[in-house]
Amino acid sequence: MFLSPSRKALAPFRGHHTWYRVTGDLHSGLTPLVVAHGGPGSTHDYLLRMTELAADGRPVVHYDQLGNGNSTRLPDAGADFWTVELFLDELDNLLAHLGIADDYLLFGQSWGGMLGAEHAVRRPTGLRGLVIANSPAAMPLWRAECERLKDEAPAEVRDALRRHEATGDFHHPEYQQAALEFYRRHVCRVDPPPAEVATTFLALESDPTVYGTMNGPTDFHVIGTLKDWSIVDRLPAIEAPTLVISGAYDEATPLTVQPFLDHIPRVRWELFEESSHMPHVEEPARFDHVMRTWLTELS
Repeated sequence: MFLSPSRKALAPFRGHHTWYRVTGDLHSGLTPLVVAHGGPGSTHDYLLRMTELAADGRPVVHYDQLGNGNSTRLPDAGADFWTVELFLDELDNLLAHLGIADDYLLFGQSWGGMLGAEHAVRRPTGLRGLVIANSPAAMPLWRAECERLKDEAPAEVRDALRRHEATGDFHHPEYQQAALEFYRRHVCRVDPPPAEVATTFLALESDPTVYGTMNGPTDFHVIGTLKDWSIVDRLPAIEAPTLVISGAYDEATPLTVQPFLDHIPRVRWELFEESSHMPHVEEPARFDHVMRTWLTELS
């Protein structure tokens, strides 16, 4: 059962606002855990299970990144507006607004982990630890591995994806059905997906502005502005102790996370054998154990 949030509010940001919720007491004495969601252009909802960690007294902060969810929507903003720097500045602004910039932990899932790595290479003095969950270190690696995963899909799924990607007909029902099958295999293997995951999927479908601009039509066909993104050569700059999480069936395959393990000085990897892209809902008991163990070791 999720814990009730102690506070929901808005943080002003560049004439817009970032919505956030705090579960627990920011003044509890335990370092807050800030949760950055994926996408780009997703919402916080699918990560709400993370509030379970507040049962130990640790405050947990969720937020909706600009452009989606309860934060300011900007459907007319162009590609030059939606940048990595924008979301880094938004995160810094939120930390300052909450008064925790000098002492916090950061959990980033999928794109959120990419954002977290970008944040960490800047060596913020208040960052006590980083979790990179189900994230690639470079989008060219991700794109190549997604092509491999498509090749390994059943022929009818593979062929439908290839056929409609070649023509750009991403709204064709056949493509949508094939994409759903890919997601069942490599994004969330809980069927049907938990309600909070379904809520995020619906939100992403209702406003794909950021996702379509930065990523593309699907997770596995990346043609947006992030298609050549990489942080591999900057990873040695990360000083914070880092936990890398991925699933055995994850679209973030071992090859895509390997650079984190090779180049971050203080790093640990946890592979979830029964999970794909969302171990926090696919193997919740083990996920909570891994997170609590890591958090305790940092305290």
